[in-house]
Amino acid sequence: MILNILFAPKSVSAALPRALTFVLACCLVFLAGADARELPRPETFTLSNGMQVVVITDRRAPVVTHMVWYRVGAADEPRGHSGIAHFFEHLMFKGTREIPPGEYSRTVARNGGDDNAFTSWDYTAYHVRIARDRLELVMRMEADRMRNLRYTDETFLSERDVIVEERRQRIDNSPGAVLGERMRAMLWPHHPYGTPIIGWLHEIQSLDRASAQAFYETWYAPNNAILVIAGDITAEELRPLAQRYYGRLRPTRNLPERTWVSDPPNVGPMRVTHRDEKVRQPSLSRIYRAISYGTDEGRQAHALDVAIDILGGGETSRLYRALVEEQRIAVSAGAGANTSGLGGGSVSVYATPAEGVTLEQVEAAVDSVIATYLRDGPTESELTRSRSSLAAAAIYSRDSQEALANIYGASLAQGESIDDIVNWANDIQAVTRDEAIAMARQTLDIDASVTGWLLPPEEAQ
Repeated sequence: MILNILFAPKSVSAALPRALTFVLACCLVFLAGADARELPRPETFTLSNGMQVVVITDRRAPVVTHMVWYRVGAADEPRGHSGIAHFFEHLMFKGTREIPPGEYSRTVARNGGDDNAFTSWDYTAYHVRIARDRLELVMRMEADRMRNLRYTDETFLSERDVIVEERRQRIDNSPGAVLGERMRAMLWPHHPYGTPIIGWLHEIQSLDRASAQAFYETWYAPNNAILVIAGDITAEELRPLAQRYYGRLRPTRNLPERTWVSDPPNVGPMRVTHRDEKVRQPSLSRIYRAISYGTDEGRQAHALDVAIDILGGGETSRLYRALVEEQRIAVSAGAGANTSGLGGGSVSVYATPAEGVTLEQVEAAVDSVIATYLRDGPTESELTRSRSSLAAAAIYSRDSQEALANIYGASLAQGESIDDIVNWANDIQAVTRDEAIAMARQTLDIDASVTGWLLPPEEAQ
């Protein structure tokens, strides 16, 4: 949950608009009066039309972060219409009756702010950071486009072409991205997490206005949205503004239940090799299906975060020390757990061989490290170090207004509660050695994995 949010990669179609890996480096001061073991508890209320409002007060500067999170993402797209969720991330800037196309961002910039938007499988979010005295202006514009978006056929087709080109540049011209898509499609052959957020090219090219408009009218509604405000304002101060601009919006009646098909259990390891002339450095990657905070029971996801951090989280991890420092057969190696999905999570393992080392040798070394880890489990010192570093990353984030807005928005949009978020660091610290190794053994099953090799053409056998 929080771990995935803090260290998400930068991407237009990723979970966050910016990488937040700077948190540990720059956040050295805690918010006054906060429990050092917990994130600050926000004030919350719900408007009469069902819109949830979350307020994280921070009086240190006259600035606010305004975010609207919609509980809809690429996983909710009708089958055969991939890319609609990301498409609307673009279309939302094309204007209403009151706001001409492109004027939203221009207005924000003229008033000294910045804006962004991002799409994941589970949510779509719109972000503005601006001076406190300009907050009402932002709320008026954002509420307007929630229900009153207007665009022509020409605009629709033009923006569709923009996204086609975006996909070609970001995915089709990136061998690693192509391999990643192929691997996810194999790991989740039926579940929508196997479909790329940006969409498959042939489906993007066939998107029609009627289907897109139906998607917007269904999901872009106050009763499917979370308003998160972090900064120089209290809930008491915000409530009348929220009611004035968002409270009068029409909710969607009979909002669809978010349900997805499930995949059958894997019956053996899967492999894929992608060769491309643009590849200069071969690499190994592997992904496993895993539980998430949306699907776990008790502290399973917390335990998995700890277990995978010990295995591959940074230069103190098992994989890095063994392959890079001790054996010197890799220039990089590691692992990460994505435990934030509503419908499940994943674990990834990667390694880049050193000069003169084959992928076969690197893969054998990775398998050996994993086998030893699953047999013996973590040491007490590894467990203590991992729990402390993960908890600290969350706690330090509370000095960043934007980080807090992202943590609460994304977590709530993915089904977590306020208590889950506030207590996350404490729950991480409570993970036991037995819990961590049990989740590692449950997850790192080669029969529930896809292994990918990225090679230049001359490496083909």
